[in-house]
Amino acid sequence: MMSLGYLLSFWRPLVEVLFIWVLIYYLIRFFQGTRAMQVLMGLIMLAVIFNIAKIFQLHIINWVLTKLFAVGVVAILIIFQPELRRALARIGQQTIFGNFLKKGGTVDELIQACEHLSRNKIGALIAIEREVGLKNYIENGIILDARVSADLLITLFFPNNPTHDGGIVIEGGRLASCGCLFPLSQNTDLSKSLGTRHRAAIGLTEESDAVCVIVSEETGMISVAVYGELKRDLNPEELRKVLTEIFKEDEPKKTLKDLLRANLQTFKKGMKTE
Repeated sequence: MMSLGYLLSFWRPLVEVLFIWVLIYYLIRFFQGTRAMQVLMGLIMLAVIFNIAKIFQLHIINWVLTKLFAVGVVAILIIFQPELRRALARIGQQTIFGNFLKKGGTVDELIQACEHLSRNKIGALIAIEREVGLKNYIENGIILDARVSADLLITLFFPNNPTHDGGIVIEGGRLASCGCLFPLSQNTDLSKSLGTRHRAAIGLTEESDAVCVIVSEETGMISVAVYGELKRDLNPEELRKVLTEIFKEDEPKKTLKDLLRANLQTFKKGMKTE
């Protein structure tokens, strides 16, 4: 019969490798699409050079990098301060989409704002982040990190406001950024009656799993774009139903199989980018 010590010697390395794998996956996913990703890749390169220097006993290079890493700890905290602050703020959240859907939550505020904007024919473009990060779009806009409220949304899209023509990104149930620029869809089959907001919404949802809510400035029509498909002419109750159906699917916790599959897809995507 196998001893307890033998079992521990087998499972301990397995748990450690799995933990490091999950940690690296979430680090890459967290920084993917941000300017901080370039800094992270630079640090990884320095770590590789440091280990090569140790193997070949390049003492001067080893000494320089040792001193650099000592100072680098403080530098990392300064460089990544916004990202670290947002990450720590989200650690305590239980279920993002649970807060998103609850009464008086993000969906209610969003619908209330869209109803007002539609009635007054004020154009709007709101992107809601899901699994694929939108940090590159967040960073090209004006960083807010504010609670989502109907009044704030209406104010940001008010005509002649500097942020009126840009998009808004909701990340983790918070209004992350406004005045954002999204990629326009290159789909030639789209109706010529669609304006820039609708094409930008379709373009973003073609490149990510984000959900975009659009209010037409000409007609006041409310639309939703998901995976490059557009659902048009929705009333507030239909909008609520569409958003509830989408985000209820995102509520269940991911299994280990889902996590490993997502990790593999991220790795393949990174290899293609290189």
